[in-house]
This record gives sequence, structure tokens and C-alpha cells, in this order.
Amino acid sequence: MKVVTFNVRREMDGDGNNRFEHRKEFIKKVLRKKQPEILCFQEVLPEALVWLKEALGDYDVVGCGRDAMLLDETAAIAYKRDRFDLVEMETFWLSQTPYVPGSRYEEQSICPRTCTAVLLKDRCEGGVFRIYNTHLDHEGSKARLLGMKQILEHMRGVALFPQAPVLLMGDFNAEPEAPEIRVCVEEAGLLDLTEGMEGTFHEFGTLSSPEKIDYIFANEGIFCKERGMWKDMEGEVYLSDHYPVFVEIYTK
Repeated sequence: MKVVTFNVRREMDGDGNNRFEHRKEFIKKVLRKKQPEILCFQEVLPEALVWLKEALGDYDVVGCGRDAMLLDETAAIAYKRDRFDLVEMETFWLSQTPYVPGSRYEEQSICPRTCTAVLLKDRCEGGVFRIYNTHLDHEGSKARLLGMKQILEHMRGVALFPQAPVLLMGDFNAEPEAPEIRVCVEEAGLLDLTEGMEGTFHEFGTLSSPEKIDYIFANEGIFCKERGMWKDMEGEVYLSDHYPVFVEIYTK
């Protein structure tokens, strides 16, 4: 199956022709053409979440906003309704109080950060697997490291199907040599399915050297057949200021 992580870039007036409002139909066209089985989105504002649920008619979309009222940005997960059954889903906050909506670490920016986790049953293949989607803090490496360690600890502590294959993905706001990225491999033993891939954040084509900050990690039992980025454009309009990253995976 094909799995994608996609920071859609929230609506910002300064983005001109690349405002989300102007990119929506292009995004919908590309998603309907490519038809990945799993999509993990970041920076999804409430209005965009409603739109995604309408645009992705063949998918169920889960997740909630990051502030105390469950508004603001959502790290949403969309999965093909005709292939997967949702067994378990939760959103937790990257903080010392993960089940207090809107909470955050003292070391991070003013933005709360969340992780959306789902356990899916694959009706085609018969197995179950778990997906984590997150968007780490954009300011502090220490906050990102605390958040990542919290997610990895959550993985180790799940009670239902603890041996299920796991995918961890999202916009981690850190380049490959950062401690918050290394911990995934060195302490958790995860495999970076995007290792060696070129930069993913390009700021609507203005960066001469795009930064690699979007990742898809997997544990043992998940194998990568193909990987890449969606660099589709429509005139001068991009899908986002990040290239969506995909992997085609299989299990044994």
C-alpha cells in the first residue's frame, strides 16, 4: 500500500497565489489521481478539515485540533474506507499532561503539539498495524526531543496488539542529524524509510536548498518497495510549501 505524509500549509494571507484557498482544487485533483491508501496531514485548520472530509469521499478522516477547545491545527489521518477498519484511535498532547487538551512543554513555543494514533485492520491482507502522525515544535530542539521521546514511549506502552507493525510519520521540523531524529533509530530501532531523500521543505520554491524535515519511520516487519515526493505543480501553484512524501510498503 502507498502511505503519504503531507503538510498542507495552513491558510496564510501572505502566500498570495499559493494560499490554501487557491491550492484546494489542485490538491483534490492530485489526491484523487494518486489514490494512496493512507494519508497523514499536518497544519489542517478546522475549515480545511471539513473540506478534506468532503473532498476525500472514499476516505475516513480522523483527528482533532490542538488547542484546549480542540480547534486550531489538526494532525489528521485519512484511510481508505473500503480497505481498513478503525480498531482504535486517540489524540494525545506532547506535554507532561498528554490528556489535557492544549497542554505543552515549557520548553516549546506557544503552539501546543499533538500526535494522532490509529490502529487499523487491513481487510485485504488480514493484519493490523498502527500509525502515528505528528507535527513537532517549530522553534526548540529540546521540545522536539521531548515530544519524540514521548511518542516512542507511547509506542512501547500500547496494550492492544503491542507487536503490530508501526509507522511514525509527519513534519518533524528537524534535519536528519538532529537528536530528535537520531533517537528514533538509535533508541527505538526504527528504520527511516526516507533516509537519503533530498529536501522536502521548499517554501514554495524559494529555498535554493530545500530542508529535509518530513519523515516516515517504520519498525521491523515493514518493508519499502518504492519512495519519493510529489512535486506536481499547476502553473506556478504548488501543492504546499512542503513536498508530500510517499512510500509504498509491504509486510511479511
